[in-house]
Amino acid sequence: MTQIRPRGAVAPLRRPAASFRRPTVDAVVAALRPEEPLHCLRPAAVTAAARAFVAAFPGDVLYAVKCNAEPTMLRAIAAGGVAHFDCASEAEVRLVRSLFPDAAIHFMHPVKSRGAIRAAWAQHGVRDFVLDTDGELTKILQETGGGAGELGLVVRLALPKGSAAYDLSGKFGAAPAEAAALLRAARPHAARLGLSFHVGSQCLDPAAWTRAIALAAEVIAAAGVAIEVVDVGGGFPVAYPGSEPPALSAFMEAIRAGAALLPPGVRLWAEPGRALVAGGASVVVQVQARRGDSLYVNDGVYGALSDAGAPGFRFPHRLIRGGEPASDVTRAFTLFGPTCDSADVMRGPWELPADVREGDWIEIGQLGAYGTALRTAFNGFDRAHVTEVSDSPMLATPGYEASAPARAA
Repeated sequence: MTQIRPRGAVAPLRRPAASFRRPTVDAVVAALRPEEPLHCLRPAAVTAAARAFVAAFPGDVLYAVKCNAEPTMLRAIAAGGVAHFDCASEAEVRLVRSLFPDAAIHFMHPVKSRGAIRAAWAQHGVRDFVLDTDGELTKILQETGGGAGELGLVVRLALPKGSAAYDLSGKFGAAPAEAAALLRAARPHAARLGLSFHVGSQCLDPAAWTRAIALAAEVIAAAGVAIEVVDVGGGFPVAYPGSEPPALSAFMEAIRAGAALLPPGVRLWAEPGRALVAGGASVVVQVQARRGDSLYVNDGVYGALSDAGAPGFRFPHRLIRGGEPASDVTRAFTLFGPTCDSADVMRGPWELPADVREGDWIEIGQLGAYGTALRTAFNGFDRAHVTEVSDSPMLATPGYEASAPARAA
Protein backbone atom coordinates (compact mmCIF):
# COMPACT_ATOMS: atom_id res chain seq x y z
CA MET A 1 0.00 0.00 0.00
CA THR A 2 2.95 2.34 0.54
CA GLN A 3 4.01 4.18 -2.61
CA ILE A 4 6.62 6.79 -3.35
CA ARG A 5 5.83 9.24 -6.07
CA PRO A 6 6.76 12.75 -7.22
CA ARG A 7 4.50 15.77 -7.13
CA GLY A 8 1.73 15.46 -9.73
CA ALA A 9 1.73 11.67 -9.92
CA VAL A 10 -1.74 10.27 -9.32
CA ALA A 11 -2.42 7.21 -7.20
CA PRO A 12 -3.80 4.18 -9.04
CA LEU A 13 -7.58 4.20 -9.18
CA ARG A 14 -8.09 1.30 -6.83
CA ARG A 15 -10.13 0.35 -3.79
CA PRO A 16 -8.48 -1.71 -1.02
CA ALA A 17 -9.84 -5.22 -0.56
CA ALA A 18 -12.39 -5.59 2.20
CA SER A 19 -9.92 -7.72 4.19
CA PHE A 20 -7.11 -5.14 4.00
CA ARG A 21 -5.94 -3.96 7.41
CA ARG A 22 -4.18 -0.60 7.37
CA PRO A 23 -1.04 -0.27 9.50
CA THR A 24 -0.37 2.43 12.10
CA VAL A 25 1.87 5.41 11.43
CA ASP A 26 4.46 4.05 13.86
CA ALA A 27 4.50 0.69 12.10
CA VAL A 28 5.07 2.31 8.70
CA VAL A 29 7.89 4.49 10.04
CA ALA A 30 9.52 1.50 11.73
CA ALA A 31 9.35 -0.51 8.51
CA LEU A 32 10.41 2.19 6.05
CA ARG A 33 12.62 4.47 8.16
CA PRO A 34 11.74 7.07 5.50
CA GLU A 35 14.15 9.76 4.37
CA GLU A 36 11.45 11.27 2.15
CA PRO A 37 8.30 12.91 3.61
CA LEU A 38 5.67 10.29 4.48
CA HIS A 39 2.03 11.24 3.78
CA CYS A 40 -0.26 9.16 6.01
CA LEU A 41 -3.84 9.11 4.72
CA ARG A 42 -6.75 8.29 7.03
CA PRO A 43 -9.68 7.41 4.74
CA ALA A 44 -11.90 6.27 7.61
CA ALA A 45 -11.64 9.70 9.24
CA VAL A 46 -12.55 11.43 5.97
CA THR A 47 -15.56 9.19 5.46
CA ALA A 48 -16.73 9.91 9.02
CA ALA A 49 -16.35 13.67 8.56
CA ALA A 50 -18.20 13.60 5.23
CA ARG A 51 -21.00 11.51 6.70
CA ALA A 52 -21.36 13.93 9.63
CA PHE A 53 -21.50 16.98 7.37
CA VAL A 54 -24.00 15.41 4.95
CA ALA A 55 -26.24 14.45 7.88
CA ALA A 56 -26.09 17.96 9.37
CA PHE A 57 -26.39 20.20 6.30
CA PRO A 58 -29.93 20.98 5.05
CA GLY A 59 -29.16 20.70 1.34
CA ASP A 60 -26.61 19.38 -1.15
CA VAL A 61 -22.94 19.00 -0.16
CA LEU A 62 -20.39 19.79 -2.91
CA TYR A 63 -16.85 18.73 -1.94
CA ALA A 64 -14.27 21.39 -2.91
CA VAL A 65 -11.82 19.25 -4.88
CA LYS A 66 -9.02 21.83 -4.76
CA CYS A 67 -8.56 21.11 -1.06
CA ASN A 68 -7.30 17.58 -1.65
CA ALA A 69 -7.62 15.74 -4.95
CA GLU A 70 -6.00 12.45 -3.91
CA PRO A 71 -8.17 9.65 -5.36
CA THR A 72 -8.06 7.86 -2.00
CA MET A 73 -9.54 10.92 -0.33
CA LEU A 74 -12.14 11.47 -3.06
CA ARG A 75 -13.32 7.88 -2.68
CA ALA A 76 -13.50 8.28 1.09
CA ILE A 77 -15.60 11.42 0.68
CA ALA A 78 -17.96 9.62 -1.68
CA ALA A 79 -18.21 6.75 0.81
CA GLY A 80 -19.48 9.32 3.32
CA GLY A 81 -22.43 10.16 1.07
CA VAL A 82 -21.11 13.11 -0.95
CA ALA A 83 -22.32 12.87 -4.56
CA HIS A 84 -21.62 16.46 -5.70
CA PHE A 85 -18.19 17.94 -6.44
CA ASP A 86 -17.08 21.57 -6.70
CA CYS A 87 -14.41 21.77 -9.39
CA ALA A 88 -12.32 24.77 -10.42
CA SER A 89 -10.55 23.50 -13.54
CA GLU A 90 -10.93 21.13 -16.45
CA ALA A 91 -8.32 18.84 -14.86
CA GLU A 92 -10.39 18.54 -11.68
CA VAL A 93 -13.53 17.89 -13.72
CA ARG A 94 -11.75 15.17 -15.67
CA LEU A 95 -10.41 13.52 -12.51
CA VAL A 96 -13.77 13.45 -10.75
CA ARG A 97 -15.55 12.11 -13.83
CA SER A 98 -12.96 9.33 -14.19
CA LEU A 99 -13.63 8.22 -10.62
CA PHE A 100 -17.38 8.83 -10.40
CA PRO A 101 -19.18 8.56 -13.75
CA ASP A 102 -22.55 9.49 -12.25
CA ALA A 103 -21.45 12.29 -9.90
CA ALA A 104 -22.87 15.80 -10.15
CA ILE A 105 -19.98 18.13 -11.05
CA HIS A 106 -20.29 21.90 -10.63
CA PHE A 107 -17.76 24.28 -12.26
CA MET A 108 -17.51 26.86 -9.48
CA HIS A 109 -14.59 29.02 -10.62
CA PRO A 110 -15.91 32.47 -11.65
CA VAL A 111 -13.30 32.88 -14.44
CA LYS A 112 -12.87 29.98 -16.87
CA SER A 113 -11.19 29.51 -20.21
CA ARG A 114 -13.45 28.93 -23.18
CA GLY A 115 -11.86 25.54 -23.80
CA ALA A 116 -12.50 24.45 -20.21
CA ILE A 117 -16.17 25.45 -20.48
CA ARG A 118 -16.56 23.56 -23.77
CA ALA A 119 -14.89 20.41 -22.45
CA ALA A 120 -16.82 20.44 -19.19
CA TRP A 121 -20.13 20.90 -21.02
CA ALA A 122 -19.67 18.64 -24.04
CA GLN A 123 -17.32 15.92 -22.76
CA HIS A 124 -18.00 15.62 -19.04
CA GLY A 125 -21.66 16.47 -18.63
CA VAL A 126 -21.17 19.50 -16.39
CA ARG A 127 -24.27 21.68 -16.33
CA ASP A 128 -23.66 24.21 -13.52
CA PHE A 129 -21.31 27.18 -13.97
CA VAL A 130 -20.50 30.14 -11.70
CA LEU A 131 -20.06 33.71 -12.98
CA ASP A 132 -19.63 37.17 -11.54
CA THR A 133 -19.58 39.41 -14.66
CA ASP A 134 -21.55 39.97 -17.84
CA GLY A 135 -18.50 38.86 -19.82
CA GLU A 136 -18.41 35.47 -18.11
CA LEU A 137 -22.14 34.98 -18.69
CA THR A 138 -21.64 35.69 -22.39
CA LYS A 139 -18.70 33.29 -22.54
CA ILE A 140 -20.69 30.47 -20.89
CA LEU A 141 -23.67 30.96 -23.18
CA GLN A 142 -21.49 30.98 -26.28
CA GLU A 143 -19.46 27.90 -25.36
CA THR A 144 -22.48 25.83 -24.28
CA GLY A 145 -24.56 26.80 -27.30
CA GLY A 146 -27.04 28.59 -25.09
CA GLY A 147 -27.41 25.72 -22.66
CA ALA A 148 -30.06 23.69 -24.53
CA GLY A 149 -32.51 24.19 -21.68
CA GLU A 150 -30.19 22.39 -19.20
CA LEU A 151 -27.86 25.15 -18.03
CA GLY A 152 -27.37 25.98 -14.37
CA LEU A 153 -26.05 29.49 -13.75
CA VAL A 154 -24.86 30.64 -10.33
CA VAL A 155 -23.94 34.28 -9.66
CA ARG A 156 -21.07 34.81 -7.17
CA LEU A 157 -21.89 37.57 -4.66
CA ALA A 158 -19.05 39.59 -3.13
CA LEU A 159 -19.01 39.88 0.66
CA PRO A 160 -17.41 42.53 2.86
CA LYS A 161 -14.06 41.62 4.38
CA GLY A 162 -14.59 39.29 7.33
CA SER A 163 -12.56 37.70 10.10
CA ALA A 164 -11.73 34.35 8.48
CA ALA A 165 -8.13 33.11 8.56
CA TYR A 166 -8.01 33.48 4.77
CA ASP A 167 -10.02 36.42 3.48
CA LEU A 168 -11.59 35.67 0.09
CA SER A 169 -13.41 38.95 -0.45
CA GLY A 170 -11.00 40.68 -2.83
CA LYS A 171 -10.70 38.48 -5.91
CA PHE A 172 -14.17 37.28 -6.96
CA GLY A 173 -17.78 38.32 -6.60
CA ALA A 174 -20.18 40.96 -7.83
CA ALA A 175 -21.35 43.79 -5.61
CA PRO A 176 -25.00 43.46 -4.50
CA ALA A 177 -26.48 45.74 -7.20
CA GLU A 178 -24.36 44.08 -9.89
CA ALA A 179 -25.29 40.60 -8.62
CA ALA A 180 -28.99 41.48 -8.82
CA ALA A 181 -28.53 42.66 -12.41
CA LEU A 182 -26.66 39.47 -13.29
CA LEU A 183 -29.48 37.36 -11.85
CA ARG A 184 -31.95 39.21 -14.09
CA ALA A 185 -29.69 38.77 -17.11
CA ALA A 186 -29.10 35.06 -16.46
CA ARG A 187 -32.68 34.10 -15.65
CA PRO A 188 -33.91 33.68 -19.27
CA HIS A 189 -31.05 31.28 -20.03
CA ALA A 190 -31.04 29.22 -16.84
CA ALA A 191 -32.86 25.99 -16.15
CA ARG A 192 -31.49 26.46 -12.63
CA LEU A 193 -30.46 29.87 -11.28
CA GLY A 194 -28.50 30.41 -8.10
CA LEU A 195 -26.60 32.87 -5.94
CA SER A 196 -23.36 31.93 -4.15
CA PHE A 197 -20.90 33.50 -1.73
CA HIS A 198 -17.87 32.53 0.39
CA VAL A 199 -17.31 33.88 3.90
CA GLY A 200 -13.58 33.03 3.82
CA SER A 201 -11.53 29.97 4.71
CA GLN A 202 -11.32 28.73 8.31
CA CYS A 203 -14.09 31.06 9.51
CA LEU A 204 -14.75 30.59 13.23
CA ASP A 205 -17.89 32.77 13.37
CA PRO A 206 -21.15 30.89 12.64
CA ALA A 207 -23.03 34.19 12.41
CA ALA A 208 -20.99 35.06 9.29
CA TRP A 209 -23.21 32.65 7.37
CA THR A 210 -26.40 34.16 8.78
CA ARG A 211 -25.29 37.64 7.72
CA ALA A 212 -24.22 36.45 4.26
CA ILE A 213 -27.52 34.65 3.63
CA ALA A 214 -29.40 37.75 4.77
CA LEU A 215 -27.47 39.81 2.20
CA ALA A 216 -28.23 37.16 -0.43
CA ALA A 217 -31.92 37.45 0.41
CA GLU A 218 -31.75 41.23 -0.16
CA VAL A 219 -30.06 40.71 -3.54
CA ILE A 220 -32.68 38.17 -4.59
CA ALA A 221 -35.47 40.56 -3.62
CA ALA A 222 -33.80 43.38 -5.56
CA ALA A 223 -33.38 41.16 -8.63
CA GLY A 224 -37.09 40.40 -8.72
CA VAL A 225 -36.63 36.99 -10.36
CA ALA A 226 -37.11 33.47 -9.06
CA ILE A 227 -34.04 31.49 -8.08
CA GLU A 228 -33.62 27.83 -7.24
CA VAL A 229 -30.31 27.70 -5.32
CA VAL A 230 -28.34 29.59 -2.69
CA ASP A 231 -24.81 28.26 -2.31
CA VAL A 232 -23.38 29.09 1.13
CA GLY A 233 -19.84 28.23 0.03
CA GLY A 234 -17.12 26.72 2.17
CA GLY A 235 -14.95 28.09 4.95
CA PHE A 236 -16.16 25.67 7.64
CA PRO A 237 -13.35 25.46 10.18
CA VAL A 238 -11.51 22.63 11.89
CA ALA A 239 -9.50 22.51 15.09
CA TYR A 240 -5.84 23.49 15.18
CA PRO A 241 -3.70 23.96 18.30
CA GLY A 242 -4.85 27.19 19.91
CA SER A 243 -7.90 27.46 17.63
CA GLU A 244 -10.96 25.52 18.74
CA PRO A 245 -14.02 26.18 16.54
CA PRO A 246 -17.62 25.92 17.68
CA ALA A 247 -19.29 22.58 17.04
CA LEU A 248 -20.58 21.80 13.55
CA SER A 249 -24.14 22.13 14.86
CA ALA A 250 -23.59 25.84 15.60
CA PHE A 251 -22.81 26.52 11.93
CA MET A 252 -25.85 24.55 10.78
CA GLU A 253 -28.10 26.48 13.17
CA ALA A 254 -26.74 29.76 11.81
CA ILE A 255 -27.37 28.64 8.23
CA ARG A 256 -30.92 27.58 9.05
CA ALA A 257 -31.54 30.96 10.70
CA GLY A 258 -30.41 32.73 7.54
CA ALA A 259 -32.32 30.37 5.25
CA ALA A 260 -35.56 31.40 6.93
CA LEU A 261 -35.14 34.75 5.13
CA LEU A 262 -34.98 33.16 1.66
CA PRO A 263 -37.96 32.68 -0.67
CA PRO A 264 -39.78 29.36 -0.20
CA GLY A 265 -38.41 26.40 -2.13
CA VAL A 266 -34.83 27.63 -2.49
CA ARG A 267 -32.34 24.74 -2.31
CA LEU A 268 -29.15 25.17 -0.27
CA TRP A 269 -25.72 24.08 -1.43
CA ALA A 270 -22.44 24.07 0.53
CA GLU A 271 -18.84 23.62 -0.62
CA PRO A 272 -16.84 22.23 2.32
CA GLY A 273 -13.23 21.27 1.75
CA ARG A 274 -11.06 21.68 4.84
CA ALA A 275 -13.90 20.50 7.09
CA LEU A 276 -14.03 17.11 5.39
CA VAL A 277 -10.36 16.27 4.86
CA ALA A 278 -8.14 18.19 7.31
CA GLY A 279 -8.00 15.39 9.86
CA GLY A 280 -7.59 12.82 7.13
CA ALA A 281 -3.83 13.10 6.65
CA SER A 282 -0.60 13.73 8.46
CA VAL A 283 2.96 14.10 7.19
CA VAL A 284 5.97 12.53 8.83
CA VAL A 285 9.17 14.52 8.31
CA GLN A 286 12.71 13.56 9.27
CA VAL A 287 15.12 15.76 11.17
CA GLN A 288 18.24 16.13 9.04
CA ALA A 289 20.15 18.52 11.30
CA ARG A 290 19.78 20.40 14.57
CA ARG A 291 21.32 23.79 15.30
CA GLY A 292 20.30 24.93 18.77
CA ASP A 293 16.56 25.48 18.72
CA SER A 294 16.36 25.11 14.93
CA LEU A 295 15.53 21.80 13.26
CA TYR A 296 16.20 21.23 9.55
CA VAL A 297 13.60 18.81 8.16
CA ASN A 298 12.86 17.27 4.76
CA ASP A 299 9.60 19.09 4.02
CA GLY A 300 8.59 22.72 4.24
CA VAL A 301 6.59 25.64 2.88
CA TYR A 302 7.24 24.58 -0.73
CA GLY A 303 5.93 21.15 0.15
CA ALA A 304 3.09 20.06 2.41
CA LEU A 305 3.71 22.72 5.09
CA SER A 306 2.77 25.89 3.22
CA ASP A 307 0.20 26.92 5.85
CA ALA A 308 2.83 26.55 8.57
CA GLY A 309 4.94 29.25 6.91
CA ALA A 310 3.84 32.86 6.51
CA PRO A 311 0.16 32.17 7.37
CA GLY A 312 1.40 30.83 10.70
CA PHE A 313 -1.02 27.93 11.12
CA ARG A 314 -0.10 25.69 14.04
CA PHE A 315 -0.47 21.93 13.71
CA PRO A 316 -0.61 19.01 16.15
CA HIS A 317 2.69 17.19 16.17
CA ARG A 318 4.70 14.55 17.99
CA LEU A 319 8.17 13.02 17.91
CA ILE A 320 8.71 9.48 16.60
CA ARG A 321 11.95 7.77 17.60
CA GLY A 322 12.80 4.13 17.26
CA GLY A 323 14.57 2.50 20.18
CA GLU A 324 15.33 4.59 23.27
CA PRO A 325 12.64 6.93 24.63
CA ALA A 326 12.80 10.68 24.13
CA SER A 327 13.19 13.19 26.94
CA ASP A 328 10.15 14.11 29.04
CA VAL A 329 11.34 17.73 29.01
CA THR A 330 10.11 19.78 26.04
CA ARG A 331 11.22 23.01 24.45
CA ALA A 332 10.08 25.22 21.55
CA PHE A 333 11.73 24.72 18.15
CA THR A 334 11.66 26.42 14.76
CA LEU A 335 11.57 24.20 11.67
CA PHE A 336 13.43 24.94 8.43
CA GLY A 337 12.46 23.16 5.22
CA PRO A 338 14.86 21.45 2.79
CA THR A 339 15.10 24.10 0.06
CA CYS A 340 17.81 26.74 -0.33
CA ASP A 341 15.28 29.54 0.23
CA SER A 342 15.55 31.23 3.63
CA ALA A 343 11.78 31.87 3.48
CA ASP A 344 11.35 28.11 3.91
CA VAL A 345 10.78 28.48 7.65
CA MET A 346 7.97 27.36 9.98
CA ARG A 347 8.26 29.12 13.32
CA GLY A 348 5.49 27.26 15.15
CA PRO A 349 6.49 27.13 17.97
CA TRP A 350 6.95 23.37 17.72
CA GLU A 351 6.99 21.89 21.23
CA LEU A 352 9.15 18.76 21.10
CA PRO A 353 11.36 16.74 23.45
CA ALA A 354 14.46 18.71 24.35
CA ASP A 355 16.78 15.99 23.09
CA VAL A 356 15.39 15.82 19.52
CA ARG A 357 18.22 14.96 17.15
CA GLU A 358 19.17 14.10 13.60
CA GLY A 359 17.36 10.99 12.38
CA ASP A 360 14.25 11.51 14.52
CA TRP A 361 10.89 11.85 12.83
CA ILE A 362 8.11 14.33 13.53
CA GLU A 363 4.50 13.53 12.67
CA ILE A 364 2.51 16.67 11.81
CA GLY A 365 -1.28 16.34 11.71
CA GLN A 366 -4.31 18.17 10.25
CA LEU A 367 -2.62 18.29 6.83
CA GLY A 368 -5.37 16.65 4.81
CA ALA A 369 -6.46 20.13 3.77
CA TYR A 370 -4.11 21.74 1.22
CA GLY A 371 -1.03 19.82 2.38
CA THR A 372 -0.88 17.53 -0.63
CA ALA A 373 -2.49 20.09 -2.93
CA LEU A 374 0.13 22.81 -2.42
CA ARG A 375 3.26 20.69 -2.87
CA THR A 376 5.72 21.95 -5.47
CA ALA A 377 8.86 20.61 -7.15
CA PHE A 378 11.02 23.57 -6.07
CA ASN A 379 14.70 22.58 -5.71
CA GLY A 380 13.76 19.03 -6.69
CA PHE A 381 12.17 18.21 -3.34
CA ASP A 382 9.03 16.71 -4.82
CA ARG A 383 9.17 13.07 -3.77
CA ALA A 384 7.06 11.62 -0.98
CA HIS A 385 5.89 8.28 0.33
CA VAL A 386 2.10 7.94 0.41
CA THR A 387 0.36 5.31 2.50
CA GLU A 388 -2.98 4.64 4.19
CA VAL A 389 -3.06 4.21 7.96
CA SER A 390 -5.56 3.22 10.62
CA ASP A 391 -4.77 6.00 13.13
CA SER A 392 -7.40 8.51 14.24
CA PRO A 393 -6.89 12.20 13.42
CA MET A 394 -4.30 13.84 15.65
CA LEU A 395 -6.79 16.52 16.70
CA ALA A 396 -10.58 16.29 16.89
CA THR A 397 -13.04 18.88 15.58
CA PRO A 398 -16.41 18.98 17.41
CA GLY A 399 -19.20 17.36 15.45
CA TYR A 400 -17.15 15.27 13.03
CA GLU A 401 -17.08 11.97 14.93
CA ALA A 402 -13.33 11.96 15.32
CA SER A 403 -11.29 11.41 18.47
CA ALA A 404 -7.78 12.61 19.16
CA PRO A 405 -5.20 10.12 20.51
CA ALA A 406 -3.55 11.14 23.75
CA ARG A 407 -0.11 11.23 22.14
CA ALA A 408 -0.85 14.30 19.98
CA ALA A 409 1.05 17.40 21.14
